[in-house]
Amino acid sequence: MLTQRLLLSDRGGMLVLGLVLLMAIIVPICNLALPTNSPFYISNFTVALLGKFLCFALLALSVDLIWGYAGILSLGHGAFFSLGGYGMGMYLMRQIGDRGVYGHPELMDFMVILNWETLPWYWQGFEMFWFAALMILLVPGLLALVFGWLAFRSRVTGVYFAIITQALTFALMLAFFRNEMGFGGNNGLNDFKEILGFDITAKTTRAGLFVASAIALILGYLACRYIVTSRMGRVLIAIRDAESRTRFSGYQVESYKLWLFVFSATLAAVAGALYVPQVGIINPGEFSPLNSIEMVVWVATGGRGTLFGAIVGAFSVNYAKTFFTTFSPETWLFILGALFVLVTLLLPKGIVGLLDKLVRRKGDKA
Repeated sequence: MLTQRLLLSDRGGMLVLGLVLLMAIIVPICNLALPTNSPFYISNFTVALLGKFLCFALLALSVDLIWGYAGILSLGHGAFFSLGGYGMGMYLMRQIGDRGVYGHPELMDFMVILNWETLPWYWQGFEMFWFAALMILLVPGLLALVFGWLAFRSRVTGVYFAIITQALTFALMLAFFRNEMGFGGNNGLNDFKEILGFDITAKTTRAGLFVASAIALILGYLACRYIVTSRMGRVLIAIRDAESRTRFSGYQVESYKLWLFVFSATLAAVAGALYVPQVGIINPGEFSPLNSIEMVVWVATGGRGTLFGAIVGAFSVNYAKTFFTTFSPETWLFILGALFVLVTLLLPKGIVGLLDKLVRRKGDKA
């Protein structure tokens, strides 16, 4: 019954998850087992790039969950993604120990440069992975809980909610740029050495992080699918389509929206935590409002309100970004803006909506 509900009634999702699972098997094998001169060899750079795409897909999934099924347009999910990334970055920095440039056994290099004498209290405990993992979930979740409670109880919706979420991530970006915050300022956190005792630059570690990202994406998708196919999911769709009518029917609309917003934020934080060890750095630029706007473009391009469309959109847009920023970096923002306008006007249901229309048309002709 549960399998029927989660997968068998979701052909598009099954196809996408199947491809992700196939990637999780083939990519590490082609990277670790094949010689570098093999035509099927996948380089370390490609493994890290595909790992980034998997993290972005999980992030897009969190945006689609609240926007596609509850009508909550958040332009601040980059904040939760970045907070999760900083949580992982703090753990990785504590693993450096006395192997930093200045050889201090406890303080990070940027703290030594700033003449700090003791480790700040909020860095305590991050040398333990379980504590860091807990903070990765707890801090973004608490921020989403407080922010969402204040916004939803005041019945802030639509474009107004989008604006204040964008203000949230912009404020955090400005705060993390300050050196006295103790998060590395403009340079952020970098020069990581190991994770869970493994060399972070080793091929096997890179492959392991890739597989972990794929597993997180699959589990995240199944969790989101469980929510949207449940009774709660039907209430969320009712809130999206007619919030006032749902409220008058006796449902606590604010509670439903708040719970979903918090869950979505923690999902984004997990994506950020998996992203950082694969790119090797986290800095305040990740809080940029432009990044949060890009996430919405991923979902709109793939297909809002489908879940698997968010994964398709994240992969397709970021592949295009990689291509264009390599050959013509100054034109990417114009292309991104044009893409969003064209998708809104010509493909309101995104890529998966277009494919579904083509399949149905072919079926009708047959």
